[in-house]
Amino acid sequence: MKALLSVFGSSLAGIFVVATTSPSLGQRPDSKLEVPPQVRMIDGYIEQSWKEFGLTPSKIEDDGKWARRVFIDLIGRIPTHDEYRTFVADKSSDKRIALVRRLLHDPKYTEEYANYWGTIWTNILIGRSGGTERDSLINRGGMEKYLRDHFAQNRSYDDMVFELVTASGSTKPGTPKFNGATNYLAMKVNEDGGTLATASVAKTFLGLQVQCTQCHNHPFNDEWKQQKFWEMNAFFRQTRALRRFVSGTRDIDHAELVDEDFAGVSRRPDEADIFYQLRNGVTKIAYPVFVDGTSIGKSGYVSQVVRRKELGKLMLQSEYLELAMVNRMWAHFMGFGFTKPIDDLGRHNPPSHPELHAEMAKAFRDSSFDTKQLLEWIVLSKPYQLSSRTLKENASDDPWSGERPRFSRFYSRQMGAEELYQSLVTATRADKKGSLEEQQRRRGDWLRQFVVAFGTDDAGETTTFNGSIPQSLMMFNGELMRDAISTEPGSYLAQLATISGTPAEKVHHLFEAGLSRRATKDELNAAQQLLAARQGNLTEMLQDLWWAILNSNEFIIIH
Repeated sequence: MKALLSVFGSSLAGIFVVATTSPSLGQRPDSKLEVPPQVRMIDGYIEQSWKEFGLTPSKIEDDGKWARRVFIDLIGRIPTHDEYRTFVADKSSDKRIALVRRLLHDPKYTEEYANYWGTIWTNILIGRSGGTERDSLINRGGMEKYLRDHFAQNRSYDDMVFELVTASGSTKPGTPKFNGATNYLAMKVNEDGGTLATASVAKTFLGLQVQCTQCHNHPFNDEWKQQKFWEMNAFFRQTRALRRFVSGTRDIDHAELVDEDFAGVSRRPDEADIFYQLRNGVTKIAYPVFVDGTSIGKSGYVSQVVRRKELGKLMLQSEYLELAMVNRMWAHFMGFGFTKPIDDLGRHNPPSHPELHAEMAKAFRDSSFDTKQLLEWIVLSKPYQLSSRTLKENASDDPWSGERPRFSRFYSRQMGAEELYQSLVTATRADKKGSLEEQQRRRGDWLRQFVVAFGTDDAGETTTFNGSIPQSLMMFNGELMRDAISTEPGSYLAQLATISGTPAEKVHHLFEAGLSRRATKDELNAAQQLLAARQGNLTEMLQDLWWAILNSNEFIIIH
């Protein structure tokens, strides 16, 4: 079957973007739904940037491919064939706004939305391998449950941050004092006096990369000195993760995150200090002081001050909180953030669009940190709706070469492993065998094969989901792919082969189900040749074609 990728040519092996006329993005006289003013604000700043750099934006993407993009980015999968057909057939001028709001607010999609964003944030907070290590204090299910509930209820982003930073209780569902938010810091507070917690909290929620400053001043950011790292670290010195064992064994069952009195190095709890050493061997002292210079009481007594709670309050007042979140979400949808990397803010690394970044951050805070509103603004903005096709007039907009992104076209990117899995299941109805627990186990096994942990000062990890040989082999002939192209009675392809309709109509059906577009004339001709090669066996032709579609670059790429 591998040769089929060449049989169907570049239309399957590459990315083809068809630019067609589409409703304008501004407010329309016949519109029932209005574009939010924040969207017009985004468009204004981006369009001004195009003028300044002499760029002509690509055309607006056609409805089907844009809908595919939105489904993947908002709920983590491609649209079903019926969802695609319904949207394309809709003649309403405000249907893009309606689709976005349906995906974000219709109870029909709440579970998928919550699962997708819960998974994204689980990976951000504890990594793809968090909770799977031997003797881990993390309960991955507990972390996922907390985040799913948060997103299902559309609670505010600042609430989530405060709870994750200040949580106490048990990491495991079903145990007394269970609090799923504790899983974020469970493996970070005991290590080297909470240095991992310090680095992770600053990087994840404030966009400040401070991990290297525990040993020396930041080499590029003159705002971050070694003193600042240890002053931030002092906020975590009361916090411990206590191991709770399976009764009668030494096997770890779960952890309990607690705040206890901290006496300090000098053994004076009323003025609990910590020491650190400069490179020249000089010993310095530190007390809890936030990044903006705000200090709290020096006491280590929990009855007088719970340092983590004070840290949480200070974080919610910091402008870095909204700047970091807006940058992270912009990168999720647009492929690149306003800064590179997205979690390294400061004077040393100015954003590509400073005014827009600041205005979006302000609007996010003014919305009471409503994440769904932020997502809506971005996906309805003009740069998000552009075609990924490069024009001669915007070829210089090339962030992969190190240039600052100008967002004059949509930057194509590969699906994540989770998105690809859910899209394969959606397109093919595969992985429906067995109980829900068995399906979840197979999904976990499928995803884990792409994760590689490596030792860094912030406990980093990477993924091999990048077109490598193992990934290619898995896509070509893995268990999920075999289920996806099965022709056994009751399977997706068996049903498609037996329903009424011409072979050409069924070919169009597969292209719509997998790629959110109809087959081209050349692809229809190739399918006809394939049918002849299969001696008129329609089921075998559809199986070969479906395998080629699912293994094409066009399927795996968000474009």
